[in-house]
Amino acid sequence: MFRILKATLIAPGIKRFLIEAPRIARKHEAGQFIILRLDDHGERIPLTIESSDSEHGTISLVVQAVGKTTHQLNALKEGDAIRDVVGPLGKPSIIKNFGTVVIVGGGVGTALAYPTTVALKRAGNRILTILGGRNRDLVILEAEMRATSDALFVTTDDGSYGEKGLVTDKLRELLASAETIRMVLAVGPVPMMKAVADLTRERGIHTVVSLNPIMIDGTGMCGGCRVLVGGNSQFACVDGPEFDAHDVNFDVLTQRNRMYREAEKRSLEAYQQALQDKRDSQEPSICLVGGGKP
Repeated sequence: MFRILKATLIAPGIKRFLIEAPRIARKHEAGQFIILRLDDHGERIPLTIESSDSEHGTISLVVQAVGKTTHQLNALKEGDAIRDVVGPLGKPSIIKNFGTVVIVGGGVGTALAYPTTVALKRAGNRILTILGGRNRDLVILEAEMRATSDALFVTTDDGSYGEKGLVTDKLRELLASAETIRMVLAVGPVPMMKAVADLTRERGIHTVVSLNPIMIDGTGMCGGCRVLVGGNSQFACVDGPEFDAHDVNFDVLTQRNRMYREAEKRSLEAYQQALQDKRDSQEPSICLVGGGKP
């Protein structure tokens, strides 16, 4: 069992967990992830490690409630425990001094990009960061990313914070500026990563994306996380999760990620209905005695 030491809501539907996992903390490198299972009958889900502390034996995860399991996870609190946490898995990020690097984080993807950003900064890179979200509430880790960036820009779809527009709008500006950009790291929704790849491909700028496809065992045996990269099948869990964005077939990735969407929707609806039924059964009934008003 892996004890939750702290659970903090950092945005609507997004929670940060500090988890006791000393062996994982000792081995973790930027870009790697874990697979967890909440109980004996739960599904396995992959989550990128936001940060680790080998001295205190802890890792932190940032979780957005999307499906049944992430809703269940975000219902946990300090003192609760997670049945299984396996990791660190995947290949670490390639860290070296590229020069000027642009980090593009979309929504909760910012948490995935954060440890690699820190490592790239320590390697001597100049870091320009673009954070995006549908609205102000969904722009996360701004303070943490600002602390490790030479410049930071924020965009929101609705204009409620920062500049109105998409992260690719700001990226296009930076690419057209006098700054010589040597590398781009994009982490977030698949359409965003694809759009970033399209922008940098025509300029020949090395671009890396972190993929989070359907994943089950994390060892490459099940084949569930198969992605098409450079025309060849690879497994995100052992060959990734980071890949050259210009080689990724995003259309195939999108198609595979949609395979179980209806099943996931039904599972979440059943879970939410069960919660509502439980709440209804616990509501106190009102007993009227002698015909009086309640």
